[in-house]
Amino acid sequence: MPVLESRVAAQSESFQNNRAALLALVDQLRALEKRTRDKSAAAQTRFEQRGQLLPRERLGRLLDAGAPFLELSTLAGYGLDKPDPAQSIPGGGMVAGIGWVGGARVIVVVDDAGIDAGAVQPMGIEKFQRAERIALDQKLPFIHLVESAGANLLNYKVETFIHGGSNFYWLARLSAAGIPVISVVHGSSTAGGAYMPGLSDYVVMVRNRAHAFLAGPPLLKAATGEIATAEELGGAEMHAATSGLAEYLAEDDADALRIARELVAALGWNRDLPVPPETRHAVPEPRFAAEELLGIAPADSRKPIDMREVIARIVDNSSFLEFKPDYGPATLTGHAAICGIGVGILSNNGPLDPAGATKAVHFIQACCQSGTALVFLQNTTGFIVGKASEQAGMIKHGSKMIQALANATVPRVTVHCGASFGAGNYGMSGRGFAPDFCFAWPNAKTAVMGAEQAAGTMATVMAEGMRRKGQPIDQAAIDAMRAKVIETFERQADAFAVSARLLDDGVIDPRDTRKVLACALSVCYEARHRVLRPIQFGVARP
Repeated sequence: MPVLESRVAAQSESFQNNRAALLALVDQLRALEKRTRDKSAAAQTRFEQRGQLLPRERLGRLLDAGAPFLELSTLAGYGLDKPDPAQSIPGGGMVAGIGWVGGARVIVVVDDAGIDAGAVQPMGIEKFQRAERIALDQKLPFIHLVESAGANLLNYKVETFIHGGSNFYWLARLSAAGIPVISVVHGSSTAGGAYMPGLSDYVVMVRNRAHAFLAGPPLLKAATGEIATAEELGGAEMHAATSGLAEYLAEDDADALRIARELVAALGWNRDLPVPPETRHAVPEPRFAAEELLGIAPADSRKPIDMREVIARIVDNSSFLEFKPDYGPATLTGHAAICGIGVGILSNNGPLDPAGATKAVHFIQACCQSGTALVFLQNTTGFIVGKASEQAGMIKHGSKMIQALANATVPRVTVHCGASFGAGNYGMSGRGFAPDFCFAWPNAKTAVMGAEQAAGTMATVMAEGMRRKGQPIDQAAIDAMRAKVIETFERQADAFAVSARLLDDGVIDPRDTRKVLACALSVCYEARHRVLRPIQFGVARP
């Protein structure tokens, strides 16, 4: 397979400027993630006094030592929980990710009871349900480390209550699909939260700490006048011996996590899987350093780059067999491998034009024919506009591309590497087209169009409206409107703002792109080869 060459000048001013800008964004990302970890860790004294492990300590005890863990949606809810971004705690009140437990790949959700006692947050609900969908689509056991104060009644919203019900719907669907659901209850699981263990196939509860009840002592007394202790209503010993809600009674957090690990190992979840591609032979690393991606990615999304330079730094041996290189050259397509897994790559060296869209359709369908996973490296200003492209059938050919994409039968993983504007976001497998996984670099920009284009369009409309009404052109008003539109678009196009709304699976350091893609592709590979044993309904408790 041909090896890509590189023309990157690492000492150039533009490279160094790009690198500095992207490093600053990566530092900002890590600072936000650290803010969340620090907020949770601040509760350490309280947890120690109760004989408990902190949420992330629980996660560490659960996961296989030394195995990779891909944390998802670390910016969930950023800027949405509090009006001041400097006070915002991203993450949605939980930790979610894909890791290894007992030798099996699983998805784990950890209630972060160190932050607001684990109270449910709106974007936390979105994050939880995204984890459930990944578990269902990728056939991964779903493990939930439970300790939550439930809904924050001071910030009650009816939509949170209604939408939150889907948490339980997807748990039932997972069990019925033949995917194990495991709950480890470390603390409170109250009201609707009680259905978390109730809808799990296996439940581990910690003695004297775990509680599950539909109405806790205060609500019970207010509603019925009955007085009962928390242990009588829903303590771990009661559920293990009397109600039958718990299968396993643990002495403390560490013991509960030991039981969970042994349980997953006992399931034999990998017994039907073939040997994964990445372990069949030695995998050659790219010939060019991932560190250089920092200087390749443009600080200004309006500036084009040759995406071959990105591909050369993420694929095995920097080898890339380009497909139809001379036809629709602004749309880049070709075959490569990432950590031993064969992929078809689609990317952009310019807007999507009729020839490029036609080529993409051909390539997508050919990859479906061969069962080759698709990787989309987005960097597009959208579908090209103008008289020539309209007459050449841009709408028709763009629609064919979207048809092929929406009905593709192979795994799809998307990375937003730069611009993602207009219908180009759709045609290049944006979130709305349900890729198996979707990640973004910190410099990525996503919007219906660029901020300047949006402002220019609205300025023209505003000026024309003044002329129709016979009014003098108020340039000051137009300029003020332009500034407002630009600010609105740029604020929402920002990668952190997009990820805060769960419109991707997380912002990643560009240098980690190969590792993240390898993990996602490996998950997809396993899912396509795993045999499930679905049942008509979820597993029912006695």
